Amino acid sequence: MADSNPPERTTELKERLDAVRARLDAACRAAGRAPGAVSLLAVTKTVPASDVADLIDLGLTGFAENRAQEAGTKVAEVAALRPDADPRWHFVGGLQRNKVRAVLPWVTRIESVDSPRLARAIDKEVGRAEQRGERSGPLPVLVQYSVDGDPHRGGVPDGDLDELSDLVAGLPGLELAGLMAVAPLDREPARAFAAIAEAARRLRERHPSATELSAGMSGDLELAVDHGSTVVRVGTALVGDRRIASE
Repeated sequence: MADSNPPERTTELKERLDAVRARLDAACRAAGRAPGAVSLLAVTKTVPASDVADLIDLGLTGFAENRAQEAGTKVAEVAALRPDADPRWHFVGGLQRNKVRAVLPWVTRIESVDSPRLARAIDKEVGRAEQRGERSGPLPVLVQYSVDGDPHRGGVPDGDLDELSDLVAGLPGLELAGLMAVAPLDREPARAFAAIAEAARRLRERHPSATELSAGMSGDLELAVDHGSTVVRVGTALVGDRRIASE
């Protein structure tokens, strides 16, 4: 683990963050929304802890990971580098049920609940953690919505959204905070985001407290903001091509 980045990397991260924040503010204004109405979540998978530490120093508080083992190690490394910081760690990838217990000690929100089995597994582990005195209260989660129903991409298909959201809302260990979605690259972007916005509207109508919409990434954050996203998940535009996989 590198204790710190070379100065040129820190400068690069600052420039990238400034550019992303400028895009986000401009997108909010163009959509008639107040600057700051949309939260920025840094996608830091395959990014070293030293980058996360720099981003914390630059004022970021929210980070997204999608691999349980890598994330657990990184969370510990970041805590060692910035012991006084209190970053929010979101899990945004496919989560195996046998990995739920491993992520609970550090995760602030799981954004990828896409099946009843996963929802029940998280609820069970939250209950066990409460019994051990390791946490108190329900864990906020987002239901991951699939625009096209492709099971390989993850997410609950449209026809099952109401059933899954009702289940999550009724589990004592979970707090249904809203919806997460990824716009498929092979779909017309405006139509994809319109479908996501409609799913989020339907979810809020059914569960009024589920107000979060996590949608939009490096290439489409403006469109996401225009369609009501409250959280954008940005990796490449923020950290460059140092990651193995794209967000």
